Amino acid sequence: MRNKTKISDILSRDEIKSFSERSDVWGTWAVASTWAVVAITFASLAWARTVLPWWGLVLALIIGMVIIAGRQLCFGILQHDAAHGTLFKTKWCNDVLVDWLCARPVWNELHKYRPYHLTHHAKTSTAEDPDLCLVTGLPTTRSSILRKCLRDLSGVTGLKFLLGRFLMDAGVLQWSLTSDIRRLPQQERRWWDYPLCFLKNASGMLITNGLLLAVLWGCGNAWLYGVWVLAYITPFPLFIRIRSMAEHACLEPGPDVLRNTRSTHAGWIARACVAPIRVNYHIEHHLMASVPYFRLPQLHALLRQRGIVPEPPSYLEVLRLVSSRSKSERWVN
Repeated sequence: MRNKTKISDILSRDEIKSFSERSDVWGTWAVASTWAVVAITFASLAWARTVLPWWGLVLALIIGMVIIAGRQLCFGILQHDAAHGTLFKTKWCNDVLVDWLCARPVWNELHKYRPYHLTHHAKTSTAEDPDLCLVTGLPTTRSSILRKCLRDLSGVTGLKFLLGRFLMDAGVLQWSLTSDIRRLPQQERRWWDYPLCFLKNASGMLITNGLLLAVLWGCGNAWLYGVWVLAYITPFPLFIRIRSMAEHACLEPGPDVLRNTRSTHAGWIARACVAPIRVNYHIEHHLMASVPYFRLPQLHALLRQRGIVPEPPSYLEVLRLVSSRSKSERWVN
């Protein structure tokens, strides 16, 4: 089995220090610009409702949901970076500010996500990797991938996620971000324990989403909150699926980051939908999780120059790879 690649074998001590330098300014820009895109999208949809014919409004709503879902994924990635302590230089900003401005609006919590995700880094592609179920069974057939994508776009995946998250916050299921969930013991629990537990655990989501609804209501466009919810249960799950497949699907098991993780080329459409704030540089992130997002392209360029990482495939090429299994191979296996 190939040994695990160490960053100290690739970079000098000064290079490691330089790449690990964090910035409150870049962290603020990442959070503020993400919310700015959400605000501009909402304002554009409110304007479109007053001037466009019905078919133009439908088209605007579809585009708006795609943009909003991409920013919802961005909130998840901002939480991801804060969990590593790299989004901001200031610890409070990583632990508290990002939790309330990024994680809780998309029904997440930083203090639950951090140990979960750090386990993924420590156990990548092993049986103990909590994210392993996201890429199990790949590659598969094109029809199977298409069915999964249609379930995402139709809202089936999103509604199942909402139900699962409700049951987790009610204390029925163990907290998880994947389909690998477990029931918790329910002995001696009374009926009122469930709503009380839910209100306690989901309070952050309820507060932040309530504030978002209140702002939209105050602007005379409460209906736009429905766009937020629809984006969350339709394009958002699809974007999560594509991002997960790009990062670790159809790669070699084992401890070596250069073999079990993939970086992907992201054009402007991919960055808007499935690869916000440089998350597509995933080999670089797993090699050195202390690198903030805005330094990942520079690290990638250096690793490419030294012949350590290959030229990254596009997201379309990854989709072709994960759907490359023929029906005959499926039946033989």
